[in-house]
Amino acid sequence: MQGGDVRAARDEGEAASMAVRVALRGVSRRYPGLTALDEVDLEVAAGEVVMLTGPSGAGKSTVLHVTGGMDQPDEGHVEIDGAELVRRDLDRHRRRTGFVFQRFHLLPALTALDNVLAPVLPRKVDFDRRARGMELLEAVGLDQRADALPSQLSGGQQQRVAVARALINRPGLLLADEPTGNLDSVIGREVIDLLMSLRERYGMTMLIATHDAEVAANGDRVVRLQDGRIVSDQRITPSCDVLQRLGGLRP
Repeated sequence: MQGGDVRAARDEGEAASMAVRVALRGVSRRYPGLTALDEVDLEVAAGEVVMLTGPSGAGKSTVLHVTGGMDQPDEGHVEIDGAELVRRDLDRHRRRTGFVFQRFHLLPALTALDNVLAPVLPRKVDFDRRARGMELLEAVGLDQRADALPSQLSGGQQQRVAVARALINRPGLLLADEPTGNLDSVIGREVIDLLMSLRERYGMTMLIATHDAEVAANGDRVVRLQDGRIVSDQRITPSCDVLQRLGGLRP
């Protein structure tokens, strides 16, 4: 792919991205024998990066699932740009939301490029799929590995492909569930740096669930959950010792 094609795809995509405002209003989610979320209220400004911390089972993943429309609250509701997220809008909302998981969930028989394109292959789109896919692989530093299978990529490279896949629809909201959980500290640091740079490049609101205080230090805010409730909400400022403030957030 020529450099001009990459730039054209980038210009098209960047114009289409728009960070969204997110709010959870009194959200509760219950399963048999378990209250995953208990009257959670959370507001996230457009373009903000909020890190969700807390022990396993605290409700971090459920916040992401409810926010992304993958699950629905038993009580309360989710708002996107001030409008309540209702059932008829779920498919559209999911398409406008990017998801990154701890497990990469790449299709082993598909190349890196085809994995990036997988979410848009079954439907009609108004953009050049391959041009956008290559532009995203270039953005995550893997344009030279477009034809590689997942088995030919390292763990860090596979997560980069997963990040590129999450951006194929130009989401205004990116939800990441322990994106560094299967990576060593060095590669994990690279993935978080990549996410922060993509936030600036494409303009996205981000919610990231993590157990790692050093990962959480990259957010604008750190929200700690425990037993399905928010127990603290800290804003990270340049003047504070971030890691010292987050030391108590380790599970």
